[in-house]
Amino acid sequence: MKKVLLAAAALLAFNASQAQVEKSITGLQLGLFGVDLNNETRLSEQVALRSAVGLNVGVWGGNFYDKTGFILYPKLSLQPKYYYNILSRKEQGKNIKNNSANYLSLQVNYTPDWFSISNYDNLRLINKLDIVPTFGIRRNFAQDFNYEFRVGLGYGTTFGEKNNVSGTVLDLGFKVGYDF
Repeated sequence: MKKVLLAAAALLAFNASQAQVEKSITGLQLGLFGVDLNNETRLSEQVALRSAVGLNVGVWGGNFYDKTGFILYPKLSLQPKYYYNILSRKEQGKNIKNNSANYLSLQVNYTPDWFSISNYDNLRLINKLDIVPTFGIRRNFAQDFNYEFRVGLGYGTTFGEKNNVSGTVLDLGFKVGYDF
């Protein structure tokens, strides 16, 4: 009996030590303000680098406009993520598949003036860069589906021909996705 208990304890300790972020996850996420194709690559036991290419959505309207407007525009993103509770989630027997854990990150977003799709003619974007420290929660459900909530406050600046604007940026996001 003693040997069985020792073997079980050793197996449990081995499983707990194997808790780490996934080697690589590719997925598609849809939110209120756009869609992203993303990849998370493991850098260390608790750190992953997320890279994403997305299409963001903008909508405006009111008394100042002839009609309600919309725009789709590209966004590139790099985001190192520190999954600070993935080890404790594994020890507690909770799901950590596809990096189901809480995280802290430094999100870097670039919005280029490459193209836009809109119901207004001759609408141009201004190149924009945001750097936002964020707190997030990522969870899995139904095998390969996930949801992710994040909130952060950071700094952003535009890179136009003139009248560039810099200031505080609020990042609040909720997305539902599928991991391939």
